Amino acid sequence: MRKGIVGVILAGGTARRMGGGDKGLLRLNGKTVIRSVIDRLSPQVDRIALNANGDPDRFATLGLEVIADPVPEPVGPLGGVLAALQWVRSAVPRASHVATAAADTPFFPRDLVARLADAAGASSVPAIARTSGRLHSVFALWPVELADDLARYLVEGGSRRVTAYACDLHNAAIVDFPCAPGDDPFFNINTPDDLERARERHRRETP
Repeated sequence: MRKGIVGVILAGGTARRMGGGDKGLLRLNGKTVIRSVIDRLSPQVDRIALNANGDPDRFATLGLEVIADPVPEPVGPLGGVLAALQWVRSAVPRASHVATAAADTPFFPRDLVARLADAAGASSVPAIARTSGRLHSVFALWPVELADDLARYLVEGGSRRVTAYACDLHNAAIVDFPCAPGDDPFFNINTPDDLERARERHRRETP
C-alpha cells in the first residue's frame, strides 16, 4: 500500500455499446466487474471512492463514497479526475495523490500504483500507464495540487482529452507495463462480446 495515495474508480461512462446502464455492475462470474476492480485496487491505496453521476444509491452495496462530476456539462474522464482531486483535497487532506482506475477494466496490474508512483517520484507531474505503445489515460496518478489548475483548464475550454492535459500540458511520466498477446492488463469491457471474453479470462485467472 502506498501511503498518501487515494484510489478513485471512474464510472461515469454511458455504456452505449452495452445498451446503457453501468458496466461496472455487470456480473463477472461470481461478482460484479466493479467489485473485481475494488478488490484489485484496495491493496494498492489508502482508501477508495467512486466517481459516478446520477443516483448514487445504485452503488450502495459497495460501501464506497460516491462523488459526482463538479462541472455541469459532460467532459469525459477529466470531469471524474477533477471530482476526485477536489474530493480528496477536502475529505483526505493528508493525501498527496489520487490514483484513478476505470470501473470496466478488471485485470489491471496489481503493482499499478507502485509503478506509477515510482515514475512520478517527487515531481508534481501526473503518471500514466501504457502497453504496447498505447496510453491508458484513465489509469493514472494525479497530484492533488493540480485540482485548481484542472478546474481552470476545463472552465477555460481546454481539450477534453486526458492526454492533452496530462501529457501536452504537464509532461506526464509514462509507465510501460508488460502485455502478453491477447492479454492486455488494461482490457476493458465495451460490448457483450467483451463481457464474455472477460468472464472467460476471469475463470482462467481465478485460482
